[in-house]
Amino acid sequence: MRYLSDIIEGLAFTELQGSADIEITAIVFDSRKVVPGCMFVAVKGTMVDGHDYILQAIKDGAVAVICEELPSRVTGEVDFLMVADSSVALGLVSANFYDNPSSKLKLVGVTGTNGKTTIATMLYKLFRDLGYKCGLLSTVENQINGEVIPATHTTPDPVELNKLLNEMVEQGCDYCFMEVSSHAIAQHRIASLKFTGAIFSNLTHDHLDYHKTFEKYLKAKKTFFDELPSNAFALTNIDDKNGNVMLQNTKAHKKTYGLKSMADYKARILENQFEGLHLQIDSEEVWFKMVGTFNAYNLLAVYSAAMLLEQDKTKILTSLSKLTGARGRFDYIIAPNKVIGIVDYAHSPDAIQNILSTVHDIRKNEEKVITVIGCGGDRDKTKRPIMAKAACEWSDKVILTSDNPRSEDPSQIIRDMEEGVDPAFKRHTLSIVDRREAIKTACMLARPGDIVVVAGKGHEKYQEVNGVRSHFDDMEELSAIFKEMN
Repeated sequence: MRYLSDIIEGLAFTELQGSADIEITAIVFDSRKVVPGCMFVAVKGTMVDGHDYILQAIKDGAVAVICEELPSRVTGEVDFLMVADSSVALGLVSANFYDNPSSKLKLVGVTGTNGKTTIATMLYKLFRDLGYKCGLLSTVENQINGEVIPATHTTPDPVELNKLLNEMVEQGCDYCFMEVSSHAIAQHRIASLKFTGAIFSNLTHDHLDYHKTFEKYLKAKKTFFDELPSNAFALTNIDDKNGNVMLQNTKAHKKTYGLKSMADYKARILENQFEGLHLQIDSEEVWFKMVGTFNAYNLLAVYSAAMLLEQDKTKILTSLSKLTGARGRFDYIIAPNKVIGIVDYAHSPDAIQNILSTVHDIRKNEEKVITVIGCGGDRDKTKRPIMAKAACEWSDKVILTSDNPRSEDPSQIIRDMEEGVDPAFKRHTLSIVDRREAIKTACMLARPGDIVVVAGKGHEKYQEVNGVRSHFDDMEELSAIFKEMN
């Protein structure tokens, strides 16, 4: 519980009705979660406008309201604060309510289309191995010193985010490594957080259902770097064509990493096979348990960030050589008949190409690549044919299937994907709506030594159809089928 005057410190408000000398029990922006004595922040969302629920929030016990527009009926028993942007205000009051926890540890954010989860997870594992207490905020899961807290979003809402950071501080964490999504940046979920550093992985076609244009998607990522303080570091993948864009207006210390270009931190691939990666990083040769060029970039990003956080080079490389990446990222198993099964979260055109080109580079002889791929419903429709095209270009056979169709007709999603299939590849492409049947068919088509890639869901343990989530795990399905093939 904190006083309103403390919570609104630094808040730019145009009008205050009432006294700031009242106690606040909680910060709430969802009217369904209002509790007596709380502050309700009316946020204009993409689907719902919180201003429509101000009176209900007051009825349920809210004693203070932050809003952009006053309701027609204003009660004198409740404090009202008028602001220009409620979503920005929500970030600030949430941080103040929890006494600005991000300033009490070293917070490093990771953004980009692909690689966020792996980089953040690897940093978390690395620093724990180096002896630090750490927190992790990621798509797969949140963690505080090994305690797993389920994740519902890549980046939590401002209230939950500051609550988690406060728990990390209370448990003595030195660092927190977090994914920073473009949605979170655009929606000001990270407003008022104090970052020690930011990492950019890459930028490709994704989330245009929300951002509408690639330029707006790019701008969201860039805004994160633009707002970094001068004592932070800004680390970017210089090999990505948008890598330098992230550094254009930042006040932070600018650093780069890359495999191809001149960079502050440089690596070279010596060997790339299913057993792992042999890299030369800053003149040191190290064998890693991870696979693929994309993971060479991820490992280099982690190494670079750790160096910028003033860790010992030898200890960093020794620890990284023992670690594995995030769950659902290039996880693979081998069937008794030597068919290789790979499960990966790849759900953008570039991610599909990264995974399949990696498989292409490390397969040894005439092994066939059979790819099972779907696209999510209620998401960016423009990438569906592009993803199917990428899968066909890098596979011998492709099975188009359901991912999480959500409220859409899965057959229509597949038809959208089919538009990207070149006529010459149609006879090598099957469309099977049932994902379980699609995976099974791919395994039945595979001969000893062939590689079955199941893409799109990775770590997810559910499939969402018409608003209902049913248990579904790609790795479980693959494992069960492989056992039957024994």
